[in-house]
Amino acid sequence: MDDGGRDFPDASHGPRSSERNGANPWLTRTPRPSLAAAPWERTRIPDPDPDTGTRGNHTDGVSVAELIARMDSEGGGRARAPRHSAAEDDKQDAVTTRIPVVAESEIPDLAAAARRRRTEALLRGHIDGKEPEHIVRPKAVDKKRRTRHRPAMLAGRVAVSLLSVVALLMTGAGWHWSTSKDNRLKFISALDPNSRDIVDPNAQFGDENFLIVGVDSRYGENADMGAGDTQDAGGARSDTVMLVNIPASRKRVVAVSFPRDLAIKPLLCDAWDPQTGKYGPVYDSDTGKYGPPQVYTETKLNSAYAFGGPKCLVKEIQKLSGLSINRFIAIDFAGFAKLVDALGGVKVCSTTPLEDYELGTVLPQAGWQTIDGRTALNYVRARQVTTENNGDYGRIKRQQLFLSSLLRSLISNETFYSLTKLNDVVNTFINDSTVDNVRTKDLVDLGQSVQGITAGHVTFFTVPTGETDSEGNEPLRVDDNRALFDAIINDDPLPGENNMNATTTPTPSPDNTALSNSTAPSTTPTPQPNAELVSAVTTEPQNITVHVSNSTGQDGLAATAANELEEHGFKVTAPDDYSSSLPATTVFFSPGNEQAAATVASALSNPQIERVSGMGNVVQVVLGSDFNSVGSPPPSGSAVQVHVSKTATSTPTPPLPKDLSVTNAADVTCE
Repeated sequence: MDDGGRDFPDASHGPRSSERNGANPWLTRTPRPSLAAAPWERTRIPDPDPDTGTRGNHTDGVSVAELIARMDSEGGGRARAPRHSAAEDDKQDAVTTRIPVVAESEIPDLAAAARRRRTEALLRGHIDGKEPEHIVRPKAVDKKRRTRHRPAMLAGRVAVSLLSVVALLMTGAGWHWSTSKDNRLKFISALDPNSRDIVDPNAQFGDENFLIVGVDSRYGENADMGAGDTQDAGGARSDTVMLVNIPASRKRVVAVSFPRDLAIKPLLCDAWDPQTGKYGPVYDSDTGKYGPPQVYTETKLNSAYAFGGPKCLVKEIQKLSGLSINRFIAIDFAGFAKLVDALGGVKVCSTTPLEDYELGTVLPQAGWQTIDGRTALNYVRARQVTTENNGDYGRIKRQQLFLSSLLRSLISNETFYSLTKLNDVVNTFINDSTVDNVRTKDLVDLGQSVQGITAGHVTFFTVPTGETDSEGNEPLRVDDNRALFDAIINDDPLPGENNMNATTTPTPSPDNTALSNSTAPSTTPTPQPNAELVSAVTTEPQNITVHVSNSTGQDGLAATAANELEEHGFKVTAPDDYSSSLPATTVFFSPGNEQAAATVASALSNPQIERVSGMGNVVQVVLGSDFNSVGSPPPSGSAVQVHVSKTATSTPTPPLPKDLSVTNAADVTCE
């Protein structure tokens, strides 16, 4: 290999002859002399002996300034030092004589010298007074004009730089902020996603179902909240139980309250220690022994949390509602009070002053008023109010009114878009709550996704119950309860919903969101009545079986569509004619096959999509008069959104009970 014409020792050729003779010029036999001090560190050396005519240095009487000047006058090139070997170094004295101090006036301006050399080189390029072709003279620029534009240009560059830096910092800071918050969350096992009690899980695809629990615990700070300490009530109980449904369309919020004394059948659950938050046998300090690994609850709902913790309560609520609970949040007394304070208080209204036999004065006056955390805690806890005779139901009504006001405040103040407010709320939340499948980013994203809905689309219900029994339990009206939750699962209209109290600037409706990442002919999908917007992820076409039917009467249309689907990788069965005529191309699928249906739909131009029964793993495409062609589906793993409706043959939801307790968040009537 040629290294620029220079010879280097090559191990592959063996040692050189000089090396074999022990005279390798690349090896140094004596240690190198130590470096001399820098010129400004040197002391002046006495004048040399005039008789010898030597100065004791290697420049032979030439000063540093003179040497540089001589180098410049010889063409501006850098002087090359002659090569020498280590053998020659052996002849040198090991001690280097110090170079005399150079006066400041002798130090040349190297930058000026460099500029001078460049100028001389350009001048040498002139021939007969002509400039070389490569020299381009700048046009004259008006000094005033340049002065006027220079600050603006600098300001623009600075602004762009600052925006870039801020964007980078916000991205990194946002990730760090969310991660640091998540690290402080207290997690506990609560959810049971594979429960057989879940009704029609595919119809709930994309829904968010939160079980929110207000915990009556007297440990720690809770002992100072006015409810007593562990001597008054040990353990922990679910004081408030609320199941919140946010459908896949994010068009509404439905919250259902469960009375704490709701009658339940005793349920076998894993034992749970509320003080440690761990499942398993609980140590009894009175007996000095551990209890059994599993225990039965009592006949009241709040005993589920007391005996079996979050896992047992989720199991019971899932059994009563049929909803697939996928998020769990529990917050204690102290946390609730601090959360209200972090929001700056909440406005409530009462037609009379509020007095409670146990808690004393809750609201000293009637009318609208903003209450702080401790007062808010008593407001939502009071069960023995002198002006109420409905016990737990009056308390539930106040809780729903309080949360309605809180929600209106969150929407109007845009808390989920204010970093300061959001930080205060999140800090309070994570310090005094226990969660399962909840992350900071999930809450922020969810809050922002519902930020544009009106308060009228937030409705609170209470499960329908019968007459209180002799043990103080509230029996559930099973059929009416089933009708309520079926309506929630099916996204049916609910009483009290309205478009009132739009407290934020409307955001783009998800109805106008086209199928994402699709290369099929793009037209804005038109949502069907009662359709829900479902987010899905596409899959490989070769894993999808498609059956094509023609409802138009046009010969060969089904065969054409089938061939085009096959060209894009789908497995297609023999096409046929549909029994009736459809005005629009429709994709039919059965629950559990949402991914395949979304992938097929993304290859068509704005099809209708309906969930039916009996299709199995096959997706049926019925061509309507609007069919044009089949496009390429997006790559596998792409996120798409489709509007899914129920077929007309779906089982109708039973009518809701007329005496259902309803509170709408847009209702600002003083109660």
